Amino acid sequence: MPLKTPFRRVLQALPFALATALVAPAQAQDTLKLGLVAAMSGQSAKSGEAITRGLSLAIDEINAKGGVLGKKIELLVRDDESNPAKGVVAARELVQREKVAAFFGGLDTPVSIAIVPFANQTKTPFMGVWAAGTPITQNGAAENYVFRVSAVDDLVDVALVDYAIKKYGAKKPGLILINNPWGESNEKGLKAASAAKTLSIAGIEKFETNDVDVVPQLSRLKQAGSDVLLLVANVAPSAQVVKSLDRMGWDVPIVSHWGPAGGRFTELAGASAAKVHFIQTFSFSGNSSPKAQAVLDGLKKKYPEIKSLADVTPAVGIANAYDAMHLTALAIAKAGSAEGAKIREGFYAIDKYEGLIKTYQKPFSPANQDALSASDYLFTYFKGDEILPLTN
Repeated sequence: MPLKTPFRRVLQALPFALATALVAPAQAQDTLKLGLVAAMSGQSAKSGEAITRGLSLAIDEINAKGGVLGKKIELLVRDDESNPAKGVVAARELVQREKVAAFFGGLDTPVSIAIVPFANQTKTPFMGVWAAGTPITQNGAAENYVFRVSAVDDLVDVALVDYAIKKYGAKKPGLILINNPWGESNEKGLKAASAAKTLSIAGIEKFETNDVDVVPQLSRLKQAGSDVLLLVANVAPSAQVVKSLDRMGWDVPIVSHWGPAGGRFTELAGASAAKVHFIQTFSFSGNSSPKAQAVLDGLKKKYPEIKSLADVTPAVGIANAYDAMHLTALAIAKAGSAEGAKIREGFYAIDKYEGLIKTYQKPFSPANQDALSASDYLFTYFKGDEILPLTN
């Protein structure tokens, strides 16, 4: 009796199905998967783009030399939309479904802090390349899987206070902080840094990301006698502070964390954007090192839309990510494995790496999982769309 058509088709399909089942796992192992969770949309999309470019350029260099563990690196990118819950979902997808060996974190401290417990629980190395919240790496875990090539709030806050004193002779700074965990992290750091310099803080004011008028908070700081403002917020809210100051006609110096660098600050803040002095970890502008020139040339070749230094703003996103990827590849090579626990030990085994930001000497230890120190910071300002270093 002849086979019924559907059943015959099943039998005919079996050899292909079996072959696919046998081949697919092998194909899945052809690359070493690494992930990125960052804000790829919204006001901070420019920073997400910069991070992706820094990672991608480093991957090209690593893959050109044969990859890691004999495999080419593949980068999987997920948009967290600056939302902590979405960031955790993205991290879970990368680790549990895509089986990444390690993953990189993006811009927002609240997102990174939300991801930290998951990284430690799953023993998956999580490398920060922007978010500066001190508790990200100093998270109290017995086995800490969170590393960072970026600024650290406690160190930044000391630098902000020192700069305000040196540049503007500050005696009574006012704090204007975004109302989220990043603002809280810096409130503690700025209080401690001010106390260490015996400065009296005029006042501490908070505001929300979607506030379009910060005049009430700024008015209170003005009345309290603030002689300089210490600002902590990302692009859009920082721009609202600048515009509110313009509406008030209050020409007070602003010393800022690096939030304004993360996107369309000059467009949003207007002409007064140039008045804001903010901290960075790297700048291509005024940088004549061979490494900086080589990376800049590589970026222009890979991304033809880059025509000038203004097109690589924010440079910190590129530089932090570039060095972080090379350090992570070194850690995996040291580990000789894609297993999280071994990669963690691989980070501690790195002796030296001649990076873009600096030459790293023993960058990580169980006691310090931040590769950059206060000596790696510089102050900058916007000139047009370009971020330029300040000479004093």
